[in-house]
Amino acid sequence: MDAGNLLRLDPNIVLGIVNEKLRLECFSLDELTSMFGIQDRQLETKLELIGYRYDVISNQFKAY
Repeated sequence: MDAGNLLRLDPNIVLGIVNEKLRLECFSLDELTSMFGIQDRQLETKLELIGYRYDVISNQFKAY
């Protein structure tokens, strides 16, 4: 999936995709966003719309 498509999806779907990637393939937010070719802030902004922020300790997006 390319970055343009990821950022156009519903934020709830994006949350599921990125948390699965973080759990299984990527060891950090930087690694994940590099994989998709997007900036950290773009993804964080998208998921803040539904009340989620990146948690470094758990390497997941969690509700705040």
